[in-house]
Amino acid sequence: MSITTTEKDADNQLDSDGEDEPLRGFDSRAIRAGQSWGCEQENSEPIYTTSSFRFTSASEAAARFAGEQPGNVYSRFTNPTVDTFCQRLAALEGGEAAVGTASGMSAVLATTMGLLSAGDHIVASKTLFGTTLSLFTNHLPRFGIEVSWVPLTDEQAWREALRPDTRMLFAETPSNPLNDVVDIASLAGIAHDAGALLVVDNCFCTPALQRPLEHGADLVVHSATKYLDGQGRCVGGAVVGDQQLVGEQIHGFIRTAGPSMSPFNAWVFLKGLETLALRMQAHCERAQQVAEWLQSCSRVNKVYYAGLPDHPAHELARRQQDGYGGIVAFEVDGGRSAAWQVIDATRMLSITANLGDAKSTITHPATTTHGTISEEQRQAAGISEGLVRVSVGLEDAEDIIADIGRGLTCL
Repeated sequence: MSITTTEKDADNQLDSDGEDEPLRGFDSRAIRAGQSWGCEQENSEPIYTTSSFRFTSASEAAARFAGEQPGNVYSRFTNPTVDTFCQRLAALEGGEAAVGTASGMSAVLATTMGLLSAGDHIVASKTLFGTTLSLFTNHLPRFGIEVSWVPLTDEQAWREALRPDTRMLFAETPSNPLNDVVDIASLAGIAHDAGALLVVDNCFCTPALQRPLEHGADLVVHSATKYLDGQGRCVGGAVVGDQQLVGEQIHGFIRTAGPSMSPFNAWVFLKGLETLALRMQAHCERAQQVAEWLQSCSRVNKVYYAGLPDHPAHELARRQQDGYGGIVAFEVDGGRSAAWQVIDATRMLSITANLGDAKSTITHPATTTHGTISEEQRQAAGISEGLVRVSVGLEDAEDIIADIGRGLTCL
């Protein structure tokens, strides 16, 4: 399911005195972009829970299936609710087209399978989400796609890893869970000089805080499950980019393979986008308070949050992002047992590996998000046994701090 930013009359526009006016503000686009009204003149977007669509004639059906006539065909690859979500997210990221997928990982899969072939090569950062690491390590090589791993922030290592068959550079910035940040514009230059594409996982920031396409990235992938939803209700993903790469090639893979977003989930994500900027600002404010408090705790060895002045990526994140995000990680002495003790002592925070929820969550990355990769890969990604990750939600900061403090006082 994909739609271009010029495909709908209502895209990015409002009718004012009979003339279309562009929606200039981020919040306006987050609330209005992509919506078109049906015969009922509904104010909220409808959910089109239908598997198929009727045609007025056999010839119209043939034209729709052949792509000669625009319109709905089958909800595996054309659905109005999903298209509205895609249209809105593309408008927020500044892309020409977007596709909705069944999960964030299916967005990563569709990007690689839709654009790469056997014999192609990827350069990827060592600090990707654990399941992305598993996909690149255990599955893509079975289809003849090779992957080289480099430190996220080492631009020279990215250059040295390039090969004549390199077709894609893949980075997650900020990284999960240590908040490492790479200069997207510089990395885009490295990719384009080699004739490769740059793909950026923008899950932690969302377009409310960072728009990689503006810095030269070719594609942006999302786990809509996280902040785009914002309340932990649905699973979904998305890819944003230009019409040729996303609207044709990646969409073509989704049409055939079927890792599609459901209309109901798309509707939930649409509701999430309406409050995205407000929520991300609140997440950032609370996370900053939590990070500063953790840094003052004697039982905490290190805090990983780019909003702290001593974080290596602080200045880059300040320039490249519109906020530092809602994820804070910290390290304690005592390895796994100490980290688990901190986690188990919490009473308000939810012990779950999901993030981006209005509810604060806490997890042990070494045994959850990065538990399926090798010990060597965890070490390369900086995932120690004493590391704890907190997705700072929208509760009062003092209550979040008090809850984490319960565990720290026991160490």
